[in-house]
Amino acid sequence: MSEHPAPSTSVDAAAARRTRVALLFGGRSGEHAISAATAAGVLRAIDRTKYDVVPVGITRDGRWVVAADEPERWEIAAGRLPEVTAEDGSEVVLSLTVGEQTLRVLEPGEVPSVLSEVDVVFPLLHGPFGEDGTVQGLLELADVRYVGAGVLASAVGMDKHFMKLVLEGQGIPVGPYTVIPARDWDARREECIAAVANLGLPLFVKPARAGSSLGITRVDDLADLPAAVAEAQRHDPKVIVEQGIDGREIECAVLGGRDGSAARASLPGEIVVDHDAHSFYDFEAKYLDESHVELRCPADLPDKMVAQVRSLAVRTFDAVGAEGLSRVDVFVTPDERVIVNEINTMPGFTPFSMYPRMWAASGIAYPELVDELIQLALERPTGLR
Repeated sequence: MSEHPAPSTSVDAAAARRTRVALLFGGRSGEHAISAATAAGVLRAIDRTKYDVVPVGITRDGRWVVAADEPERWEIAAGRLPEVTAEDGSEVVLSLTVGEQTLRVLEPGEVPSVLSEVDVVFPLLHGPFGEDGTVQGLLELADVRYVGAGVLASAVGMDKHFMKLVLEGQGIPVGPYTVIPARDWDARREECIAAVANLGLPLFVKPARAGSSLGITRVDDLADLPAAVAEAQRHDPKVIVEQGIDGREIECAVLGGRDGSAARASLPGEIVVDHDAHSFYDFEAKYLDESHVELRCPADLPDKMVAQVRSLAVRTFDAVGAEGLSRVDVFVTPDERVIVNEINTMPGFTPFSMYPRMWAASGIAYPELVDELIQLALERPTGLR
């Protein structure tokens, strides 16, 4: 972006211009590259006759910069993980003055200048410092509309511990688990190990607040637990340990309702992993070795089970107070129980991700889905709701 768009100077000009969307991606979490890949997909799909796009990248150290409007720059290709750096463009800041809704460029030794007025922000951020309510809180302070869940729903969805507490409180089935705070692992390790042992084997040891399968270890022997906890703590000092569940891994995409109507659920999809190559659906299987994973959309399930999965996905979406979009992951057990694994309030959103693929199988193509999410954000009032 070589020139900075001038701000509108009149009501007529503001009405005549296209809706301006700031795509926010990258970020400080371990899912930085996945966020960039998501942005690549949206940059390709968004309707340029309807929307002006302002790509804003966030570096790993939290600096906001004007990013290239070049999808190929942000794709995962040949094992290369994209990264936003300070060299990608000028630094920008969001005005926190209510009603101003501007991005300003910061050039060394110069007065900040207006880059663009923004009508809506699409925060394509995954993981902590983006998907967890932090950026959502910033946008709320600025009174700027944005795509996706609000502060509380984002925070609850990000923290697997509190997510499970909320779902349990709403009568939604979740699997057995225990939580290991860092202080307890240091001071009461034997008690933590005993609590974990009560869950039985196999176990999945996870960072409580991370996604994209980062830091997750399958444990089949308790002797491997300390190493698994250490791996999870590389991403989050708070660790959750879940009982392994014998069941098919089924996902369902949820889309907020228009004009106050109920949320909508897609046809479910299924993840089938080649267990000779991967013991579970880990980061490598998701993004670097897709040849050993089959994503089935729609999932081959009886109609009754499809209806149950879709209903439970919407209940989960409503239980955490989600808005806009979410992906709900469940297990379908051999005895036909449906158990919620987690909700992702900003799921992977590349054209090949399960969320858009499930909607494509349900009749909403990727470009239409991007448009629908922006329209949902524009329809939603700012402030308390």
